[in-house]
Amino acid sequence: MMSTIQKWQHISLIIRIIIGLIVGCALALSIPGNTVVPIFGTIFVGLLKGVAPVLVFILVISALANASGDIGGRFKNVVFLYILGTLLAAAAAVVMSTLFPVTIKLTDAVNNAAPEGIGQIVSTILTNIVANPVNAIMTGNYLSILCWAIIFGLGFKMIATKETCNVIADFAAVVAKAVYWIIQLAPFGIMGLVYSAVSENGLAIFIDYGMLLAVLVGCMFVIAFIVNPIICFCFLHRNPFPLVIRCLRESGVYAFFTRSSAANIPVNMELCKKMGLDEDFYSVSVPLGASINMEGAAITITVMALAVAHTMGIHVDIPTAIILSVLSTVGACGASGVAGGSLLLIPMACSLFGISNDIAMQAVGVGFIIGVVQDSCETALNSSTDVLFAATAEFHDRIKKGEEVDF
Repeated sequence: MMSTIQKWQHISLIIRIIIGLIVGCALALSIPGNTVVPIFGTIFVGLLKGVAPVLVFILVISALANASGDIGGRFKNVVFLYILGTLLAAAAAVVMSTLFPVTIKLTDAVNNAAPEGIGQIVSTILTNIVANPVNAIMTGNYLSILCWAIIFGLGFKMIATKETCNVIADFAAVVAKAVYWIIQLAPFGIMGLVYSAVSENGLAIFIDYGMLLAVLVGCMFVIAFIVNPIICFCFLHRNPFPLVIRCLRESGVYAFFTRSSAANIPVNMELCKKMGLDEDFYSVSVPLGASINMEGAAITITVMALAVAHTMGIHVDIPTAIILSVLSTVGACGASGVAGGSLLLIPMACSLFGISNDIAMQAVGVGFIIGVVQDSCETALNSSTDVLFAATAEFHDRIKKGEEVDF
């Protein structure tokens, strides 16, 4: 038994995940309706979601308490990259929706309460930031986790002894080791998640909303394979595609199936470690990216809002399109702090065209119908870009110092 386990562990994790994918699809087609197989996916996602808040909280405190170098420039660059990427994603969505205008069948309105505007989103973000730290860890409120971890980390940096800081570093290493063990379960977790997706969702969504999905997913591919590489090239002046492909392969694949940026934070931390990035930097930048780097969300908000506008015959001029891009960017950055994520921000964008909340909420209903594809692609883009831009910011800093970098 031990020899079999060792042989299994010596196989590349990517290969093991592919095996899990194939097995999950085969089981879904051969024994649909089984109640045991999906449990593997539920447990895997639960483990990731459970450890992620603790991981972020401890690693950020440890990074700040033990930090020795000045990495402020990197943080400025990575925040700029996160915001720039989200803004360009919204702009690309406007262009795609203009070139390929889509109309949708408006469904019955859903009952979820959507934010009424930017003011409510900003209020929600600020409220989340100052939430109780214990409750934040329990609920996965990463804005609050980051805020309190920074405060505690700076406090330890100022008054704690070296021995105390070493204990915190050891605790962080233990949590990181637990994450490593959890990630080794990925092939079985992916198997369960794929089984659920294949057995529970038919192909009807591709027929009824095929064009809408094509625009959404096509725009996300444009961002992932054209816009993001251009941004990275402008910063690094190197071929960005090895880095882009690696982030998509080793982060995006997980995020596609887990459909949770929070669950993917441990995966991204592990990937940053494998790429040799500075832990003091990525332990803060990765969870920050999970909160404000929302390219996929900006695309979803923009495309869905314009689909409603096209359905109602509303003409969208260039100034309005620019305002929509900015509005979607700000809204997307606050999506993680709003119940329901990016879909519930569609009415806010629709309000720019004078579309009533009742009509706009019908588009939210359409979003839930295609969510199995839309949300998976959106999360994969968001999460993989968290690592991509964190790596770009650090490699840019290293290149400026004359150091060699290896993607």
